[in-house]
Amino acid sequence: MFGPKPVSQADRRGEPRRAVNARGVVCAPGVETACVIVDLSDGGLRLRLDRGAALPPEVVVVDVAEAVAYPATVVWQKGQEAGLRQTGAKSLRGLAPARLIGARDAWIRAGGR
Repeated sequence: MFGPKPVSQADRRGEPRRAVNARGVVCAPGVETACVIVDLSDGGLRLRLDRGAALPPEVVVVDVAEAVAYPATVVWQKGQEAGLRQTGAKSLRGLAPARLIGARDAWIRAGGR
């Protein structure tokens, strides 16, 4: 009754997350699937996938409207939801690094300009 309160998942995060609800695409070699970026922080993101396919350990998540790619590691996945640790936003406008060419192509196919 008077003991310490359990720490919630939100309290253990290093950075606060903000709701974004943005249209996205998850890219990896041989994988390209639509998603919704539910929330985002400086260190991670939470996705709702278009279908419940298993993601590979390393992916790039593209925010279609913002033209930004987030290289990320999948931390957890449960059904159509997934939590990822991202390593920093990279712009897809102009010249893109060679490792993000697949993500840039997926962004263009998704209607990015």
